Amino acid sequence: MSFEAGIGVMGTKLGMMTYFEPGGKVVPVTVVGFREGNIVTQVKTQATDGYDAVQVGYRRVRDRKLTKPELGHLNKIGAIPMRHLQEFRLTSLEGFEPSQKLNVEELFNEGDLVDVSGNSIGKGFQGGIKRHNFKRGPMTHGSKSHRALGSIGAGTTPGRVYKGKKMPGRMGGTKTKIRKLKIVKIDTELRVVMINGAVPGKPGNLLRITPAKIVGKNIPKN
Repeated sequence: MSFEAGIGVMGTKLGMMTYFEPGGKVVPVTVVGFREGNIVTQVKTQATDGYDAVQVGYRRVRDRKLTKPELGHLNKIGAIPMRHLQEFRLTSLEGFEPSQKLNVEELFNEGDLVDVSGNSIGKGFQGGIKRHNFKRGPMTHGSKSHRALGSIGAGTTPGRVYKGKKMPGRMGGTKTKIRKLKIVKIDTELRVVMINGAVPGKPGNLLRITPAKIVGKNIPKN
């Protein structure tokens, strides 16, 4: 895995809405809420684990929802039972310690660019037109190929279909990252963040928000 540009947080997608900027500009935003959690559960170092990373927990659940090893891992630092544990690989671990709480308003500011990742909406088994934006065939004049895929390869040579050929199949339901989205508004009272544009998944989906990687600024060119 590559290094993150900085420590991030996890949140829950609440939905989309229209936000009016002070100048009157209309901006479509995604509202992200934050439940209990975003607590540092473990600091991994090169000496103990072979790499440097900060493990963060999110979303409180009942004890019976977790296994005994999971509860034991969280009880070591006296943390609440949390559903999600994710790691953020960082170049420097200075300033992080177990049971430390991560607040969004302390990590990000309005106007910052962030990378948002999550599982996209699963659309099931779809054809080539919906999945890969293929064109359909003629609908009249005796045509019998309307939404069919058509030819998928050559004849005797090579005598097979090449790997990676765009064909019907499962669509969506994969990990997706949208890069360099702008934070429009941070509401500390409602504990929500408004991010410009759309992010992966349905309302209620788990999101991972990290500072946007900008080559030469927060990550090296090599």
